[in-house]
Amino acid sequence: MLGLVMTGATGAAVAAAAGYQSMAPTGQWYGQTFTGLARGSLQIALTYDDGPNDPHTLRLLEVLAKHDTRATFFLIGQYAHQRPASAREIAKAGHTIGNHTFTHPLLIFKSEAEIRKELSECHAALSDAVGEHSNLFRPPFGGRRPAVLRIARELGLEPVLWNVTGYDWNAPSAAVIERKVTKQIRGGDVILLHDGGHTQMGADRSQTVLATDHLITRYKDEGREFVTVSEMMAKSAVSSQPSALS
Repeated sequence: MLGLVMTGATGAAVAAAAGYQSMAPTGQWYGQTFTGLARGSLQIALTYDDGPNDPHTLRLLEVLAKHDTRATFFLIGQYAHQRPASAREIAKAGHTIGNHTFTHPLLIFKSEAEIRKELSECHAALSDAVGEHSNLFRPPFGGRRPAVLRIARELGLEPVLWNVTGYDWNAPSAAVIERKVTKQIRGGDVILLHDGGHTQMGADRSQTVLATDHLITRYKDEGREFVTVSEMMAKSAVSSQPSALS
């Protein structure tokens, strides 16, 4: 009887761990995803999900331009289809654009056909709006299982998560967003923020825009470098190459 209880407890623990890993941004159980560089790097990557979103995406672009800073935007396909001009402004400003699915579903509960459709339709919408764009992909809510990552890579996409978040999806004050971010920064970080909201166009992201302004000022003053995720991944690839002397 005790053995059955212990087996049941072990099974429950494994199931809980598996569920956690399917949503944990830095979890790697279900396949490799990019979440930043080794701790201590001076590079930081700002990333924004759920756009394009009028008018806050355009206001965010103004802040980034003021600081001569490039970021990475993971766009929802249906919003890029609705607001192609805003998506083009992101690309024209030199920012990296990635795939955030067409309708923003939690992919761990979708069939393989549905996963492929979400990624493919988002790719098509982004291509129609901005033309050539990156092969970066971020699963909505960070949710993934092995099939999600496998299908993404079959489509030529590179999964990107994050290791720092501003917890800004419910529109707290800029001060709260800044405090959340600064508590987590260690260097080499991929920061998750939002310029839109997945439930509807027009989500209020004014506080995220303000927090971005303050965060860039703060960390540039500390000598840190803001880069796109693509630039950070390139640095990671170079640093992982074996030395000629090794």
